[in-house]
Amino acid sequence: MTDTYLRIIGCGDAFCTGGRHQTCFQLGVREQSMLIDFGASALAPLRQAVPDLNQIDQILISHLHGDHFGGLPFFLLDAQFASRRQRPLTIAGPPGIRDRITETIELLFPNLIDIDWRFPLTFVEFQPGIIQKFENVKVKPYKVDHPKPSPALAFRLEFSGKVFAFSGDTSWTDTLIDLAHNADLFICECHSYEPNNFGHLDWKTLDKHQNDLKAKRILLTHMSQPMLDRAQTLDPGRFEFAADNLIVTF
Repeated sequence: MTDTYLRIIGCGDAFCTGGRHQTCFQLGVREQSMLIDFGASALAPLRQAVPDLNQIDQILISHLHGDHFGGLPFFLLDAQFASRRQRPLTIAGPPGIRDRITETIELLFPNLIDIDWRFPLTFVEFQPGIIQKFENVKVKPYKVDHPKPSPALAFRLEFSGKVFAFSGDTSWTDTLIDLAHNADLFICECHSYEPNNFGHLDWKTLDKHQNDLKAKRILLTHMSQPMLDRAQTLDPGRFEFAADNLIVTF
């Protein structure tokens, strides 16, 4: 494996449909290791893939629904008491991310948030269109269309002359065309086969827009059971289907 890669820790929906873990991707760029989203079920498969969790430098969160950030309290608990982390950790996401994580930790583990963390912990709030740089990786967040309570973001990451794009959870928006343009890899959600009213993408809509999405490689993720069942018989065209433990090198 090269020193620049993307590993799919989990590509499932909120229900871990098909036995797939909730959304989590690991991006490795040289000595830097970054996670994109951290669903409630992500810690176990991450530990299998990355035995030393202290290698993780940053965690980017696309939106504040439990299947995309709900594993963070357990990651932080591990960092404090099991991994005994000392290396700095940055968690970046939509406005309100610090408060939401603090509230969730307090709900699950009362009084834990008041301890003295053994490692520097920094929170960064993204603003759509404003690029943030994390060591070797530039991150441009895009506002997408997904239900509240928080702004939902897609990400375009640039590193070592390569581009990785991630749709987050969203219904169709032309923002995806810009997001995916010339990306080396675009991971795009496709929760259902038919259009829906839940702020998620579907196969029929994406199939109609295949030629608008100019990424070099497109993996579909976050699929429901009806979509997984259909995937066995569909002509995928330019699309591929994501799978847990898949590694893409750049």
